[in-house]
Amino acid sequence: MPDPPILAEDLLLLLFQPDSGPQTTDVRADQSTLSDALAGAVLADLGLSGHLRLVPGQAGAKRVEAVAQQPPADDILRLAWEFLAAGPRGIDTALAAIGPDLHGELLDRLVRRGDIRRSRRTTLGVLEVEVLEDAGTGRREDLLAAVREVLVDGVDPPPRLAALAALVAGSGTLAQFGPGIPRDASLIARAKKFDYESGGATAAAEAIARTIAAAVVSK
Repeated sequence: MPDPPILAEDLLLLLFQPDSGPQTTDVRADQSTLSDALAGAVLADLGLSGHLRLVPGQAGAKRVEAVAQQPPADDILRLAWEFLAAGPRGIDTALAAIGPDLHGELLDRLVRRGDIRRSRRTTLGVLEVEVLEDAGTGRREDLLAAVREVLVDGVDPPPRLAALAALVAGSGTLAQFGPGIPRDASLIARAKKFDYESGGATAAAEAIARTIAAAVVSK
């Protein structure tokens, strides 16, 4: 059985737009914003799993650092953890360093997992292009329904879903979801500040995910 998808995989799958039929690209988003959102998902995942912590920075800013001797098993998460293991980084610095190479590998994972189908077609009778289609697993629809309940209906989310919803709001792509998830200021503001009621180590992990997601939303 394959490992469960990481948060960044779920985010990229949500941002995939299958309704317009076969596409030559999987996401209609500014590449810099997309890079930050995917990197934010990786950092939030590391925080929720106890592999990353927040430390004080200058002028009250937060920095992120790897928890020593606790590398994650997932290859993508491990690369980010190794970068942070060299020393604490500002959140914006970490996003800029981790994000640029994520898109292609995450897309490959979604294809291997069977959520997205990749094929090649000829256009204009001569030009061969790669096209991407929804593979019909239903996983994207389930994720979208859960995120809509959080952002639109105000359902209290578990930590991972809270981070995912905030990152969707920060991706700059809300307009493509149509009236189901309207793009308005109140929705984005709600995504910045989900409240958690648990305590101890769990609350600390949730605070990391919330802080990172809010940083992406604010960019």
